[in-house]
Amino acid sequence: MSKESIIYMQRAITLSRDKMHEGEGGPFGAVIVRGNEIIAEGWNRVTSTQDPTAHAEVTAIRNACAKLGTYELVGCDIYTSCEPCPMCLGAIYWARIAHIYYANSREDAASIGFDDQFIYEEMAKNIDCRSLPCLRIQMPEALLVFIDWKNKEDKMHY
Repeated sequence: MSKESIIYMQRAITLSRDKMHEGEGGPFGAVIVRGNEIIAEGWNRVTSTQDPTAHAEVTAIRNACAKLGTYELVGCDIYTSCEPCPMCLGAIYWARIAHIYYANSREDAASIGFDDQFIYEEMAKNIDCRSLPCLRIQMPEALLVFIDWKNKEDKMHY
């Protein structure tokens, strides 16, 4: 592990501790790095913003994208104080981040009451077998919007 990687991870851990004690949210912090520069930071703000999606990684991604003026973080790495939950992992993939570095594991998080295992298990199930009912309402108009997108000449692929 490089000296820089340790510094970035220490920053994510410091954010997790400091922002937790400041009442921002749970004990999670993240930094996004490109080259040898921290592009953005994020911390858990779920309870302080009343936003269940305001996890450290998602907040860091939003901040990095706003700073760089892009929706892709190609060439960036994320350092996070804990293994990303399923939502954050999805966001990291969508952002095209190159590497994930994490400190605490999902098992460590579960041991203090943050148990994402249920979500991992639900995602692996067939949609008809999940505990949250997911009911399709098939509408021709919805498919027409997709056809319009497919044929749109000036669309931006992502």
